[in-house]
Order: sequence, then C-alpha cells, then structure tokens
Amino acid sequence: MRAPICQSRGSWTESELHGCIWRDLDWREPEPKPGDLIEIFRPFYRHWAIYVGDGYVVHLAPPSEVAGAGAASVMSALTDKAIVKKELLYDVAGSDKYQVNNKHDDKYSPLPCSKIIQRAEELVGQEVLYKLTSENCEHFVNELRYGVARSDQVRDVIIAASVAGMGLAAMSLIGVMFSRNKRQKQ
Repeated sequence: MRAPICQSRGSWTESELHGCIWRDLDWREPEPKPGDLIEIFRPFYRHWAIYVGDGYVVHLAPPSEVAGAGAASVMSALTDKAIVKKELLYDVAGSDKYQVNNKHDDKYSPLPCSKIIQRAEELVGQEVLYKLTSENCEHFVNELRYGVARSDQVRDVIIAASVAGMGLAAMSLIGVMFSRNKRQKQ
C-alpha cells in the first residue's frame, strides 16, 4: 500500500467518498476544487498544475514533459519553450504523489474561480516562453490563481546557493587566516 499524501481523519462519510479521485484501489484522495493549485512531487523538483474540474488540470510543460517523467523531465527545463496542456490529473501525476497546495491564499486573494478557469482554458495548446528562473510551471499557475507570477522553488534555490556561497567564502577566509597565522609563527 502506498503511503497516503494527506492524513486521513480515520473514517470517511458517504458524501466525502462521493467526491473522491481514486488513485489506487486502497487509497482515496478528496477531489480538488476548480481553481486549486496542484503540487506534484517529481524527483528533484515540484511540478505545478491548476485544477479545472472533472479530473483535469492545465499545466505548463516543456515539450519533452510526459506524465511521470520524473528525473528525465528535469532536463527538459533547459528548453526556452513550453506547451500549455490540459490533461487528466491522474495522467500528469503518473506515479508521483500530489497535493492541493494553495499556499499563498493568506497573502494574495485568489481570482474568481470562473476567471481562473477561463484564463487557463484560453491558453491550452499555446506555445509560451519558458524560463526555469522566471517563467516556469509554478510561476504559470500562481499567475492564473492570484495574478502574481512567483516561484518559491526558484527563491529557495537562490537562498540555498547564497548560504552555500557564504559558507564557502567563510571557510576560505578562515583558511587564509589560519595559513597566515601559521607562517607568522615560523
């Protein structure tokens, strides 16, 4: 049995079971609501989509992105073009876990659901500019839901790289000081 993505409250009511997506024979997830952001846990990164109803999502995918591509699709991030696709959430997620993650609802007001879906549907099939650092799948879905293009993954990588860089600089400085101190003693 695959581990559940979200914690179960123990038992499900009849009405809760009615609105579920069946991921496996032994696990059910509550169905997302139209306009929800879907975070898909690919190896090494997170892929993002927006739920538009009836089991479908709209997402930004580099031309080589295939459902469940995992690490292979990381290489597709090197392209500068992407296709806006409407596909079944189950197919896009493949064997990867996913969750609803409207993480910026406390900071930004979501646009009306009808507007989110209309904007997403109008873009399906279009080829758009793709940049890993400024126009990726996370920027795309946040722009649709909130009207604000942002990617926490990019921010987190930049912060981690800065911290690592400062750590290396500090280690180098300590090494230089230690070396000078050693030479002065000789």
